[in-house]
Amino acid sequence: MRFAIIGTGFVADYYMTTLANHPGLDLAGVWDVDQARLGQFRAHWDATAYAAQDAMLADETVEAVAVLTGPESHFEIAMAALAAGKHVYCEKPLAMRFEDAQALVQTAHEAGLVLAGAPANACSDAFALTRAALERGAIGAPKLVYAEMEDGPVFRQNWRQWRSVSGAPWPGAHEFRIGCTLEHAGYALTWLIGLLGPIRTITGQSGTFFADKGAQIPAGEMAPDFSCALLTFDHGVMARLTTGLCAPRDRAMTIMGETGTLTVADLWDNRSAVHLEAAGETPALGHRIARRLEARLGRALPLRLPAGRKLRYADRPARTHLPAYPSQIDFCAGLAAMADCLAGRGKARERLAAEALHVTEAALALNRLSDHGGRYTMVSAL
Repeated sequence: MRFAIIGTGFVADYYMTTLANHPGLDLAGVWDVDQARLGQFRAHWDATAYAAQDAMLADETVEAVAVLTGPESHFEIAMAALAAGKHVYCEKPLAMRFEDAQALVQTAHEAGLVLAGAPANACSDAFALTRAALERGAIGAPKLVYAEMEDGPVFRQNWRQWRSVSGAPWPGAHEFRIGCTLEHAGYALTWLIGLLGPIRTITGQSGTFFADKGAQIPAGEMAPDFSCALLTFDHGVMARLTTGLCAPRDRAMTIMGETGTLTVADLWDNRSAVHLEAAGETPALGHRIARRLEARLGRALPLRLPAGRKLRYADRPARTHLPAYPSQIDFCAGLAAMADCLAGRGKARERLAAEALHVTEAALALNRLSDHGGRYTMVSAL
């Protein structure tokens, strides 16, 4: 699939880093309204730069457009790309208003085009390993899930000096204004709906607890830096999802089933450690030793050992080009899924659009739960 990129900011380097994992993807060129940033990006990656957005959309060799700009411009640019007859892969969220996201889905459907959205971490080897364990009944029917998407108090770090590999600054002030939930909840939501199906209701709260983040943002314009919600899925499964910039970094997911528990260490890690603790199994050697020491000492050890045995991946890593820690995600895997759809493989276009819309709706609701009185009923389905 031949595609083009609009937006050459911080996240665009993650796409370029992982492009080599997918030889079926062919980058036609890039464009950005910031000419200095565009030049820097083009020089670093030896990429073709378009003279204008219209020139990119007029390129008949381009089948799809990856919209990697700031969230506020996603709707306008994605709609323009669809109007030009291009398939669209959009960074999260699809739009800043649910109604606009719905309009994108409807427009793509009427035009017979594919609309898909980030994040792509549910295309990971870790997700496939976890889903396979659930499908073979390793823990019985899932009942309860704890999901964490805590990025730590990054505002206390020297975030103004952070740069991507091609020199783009990390957009910290913009993220504080948009909200960490809107920016990050999708990484957990894609896993949750991929494993459990559609969300029915969301209850919880969001709030802003640290106003001084080193950015000149009025208190009234600072987005929530914490949200905690209970998501109810079809079949009655419930998930607790916390997202924030307050607690120490934690991107784990724990799935509790009738007969055991699955723990994923890091949803941002393409081949994260996944542990299975099945009822009746003998505890791992490390746990047995720790319990004996605790019994002898008469107190708990300051250890947090992963529960159960570590599941093995069936093969060696196939995707060797990944961003540096902390984001071990194959960002171009989402574009590859779109290419598979166009080739008649993988998910249907209706499914890709439905998932992108469902994730967008849930993230928008989570980001401003207080605006909904702490309770939101989902409109979209899968």
